[in-house]
Amino acid sequence: MALLPESKQALIDKFRTHPTDTGSSEVQIAILSERITYLTEHFKTHKKDHHSRRGLLRLVSRRRRLLDYVKGQSTDRYRKVIGELGIRK
Repeated sequence: MALLPESKQALIDKFRTHPTDTGSSEVQIAILSERITYLTEHFKTHKKDHHSRRGLLRLVSRRRRLLDYVKGQSTDRYRKVIGELGIRK
């Protein structure tokens, strides 16, 4: 299931870097994290949903690549994003 428009807009407002920002790395990481959280909860009740599990793995790897990119650009931005989202590492 996709994110509700209201929750997606709230994430964009929280993580944007300037007033018209909707697609910066930080925003993309926050949206991916929300989708990963939703799918993780989904798998607690639907253990045999292997097709969606593959999608989850793709989301996790995409988020990891974005986090590596942000870390290479600015360590401060990286620490801020993982701190606010509660991502380990």
